Amino acid sequence: MAYRRTPAVQERLDAQRARLLDAATTAVATHGYAGCSIAAVAKNAGVATGTLYRHFDGKGELFAEVFQSVCSREVSAARDAGDNARSLEGNHRSAVSASVRTFAERAMRAPVLAYALLVEPVDPLVDEQRLMFRESFRDCLATAIRSAVDTGEIPSQDATLTAACIVGAIGEALILPLRGGTTDPAAIDAILAFTLRSLGSFDDTHA
Repeated sequence: MAYRRTPAVQERLDAQRARLLDAATTAVATHGYAGCSIAAVAKNAGVATGTLYRHFDGKGELFAEVFQSVCSREVSAARDAGDNARSLEGNHRSAVSASVRTFAERAMRAPVLAYALLVEPVDPLVDEQRLMFRESFRDCLATAIRSAVDTGEIPSQDATLTAACIVGAIGEALILPLRGGTTDPAAIDAILAFTLRSLGSFDDTHA
């Protein structure tokens, strides 16, 4: 007869897994991906290293899940900011601006984590999540750009391509500040001005 986990056992395992993911997220936010180790994550989660391997095959699988969770959170924050701006200001250009501003501000508040998410060399499993993150953020912006085109707010364009260019430019603009662990509010204003110019607007002020 196959062993069946009791609800109490499953609850304990789920709690262990959650602690491990929390510890891994804290580790990458503090030390970057290269500075994280399986042993340190297990210790900070209050479990033995062998216990971690019962949940994850290795560092790649563990941090792939961490990246998936964190990236989803960041895209959701950007999307929510865009939705709120659209509701308040009644246009889709403001949604693009709000999403970009939110992403850049959150990155600068957590530079080590943002650098790891965007550019730090990682395992292939983790890099796959990074690509999915870029696609998700691109699609978030593309939806607002497409709507702005449909309502005549900006010129006709390939919304997906424009969004991809904006995402790439944001990452490139943030690399050096994030690597140095610095914050520069002026950089956010410059990124927003670039974003609006990319949409085909001659107005460099914030929507």
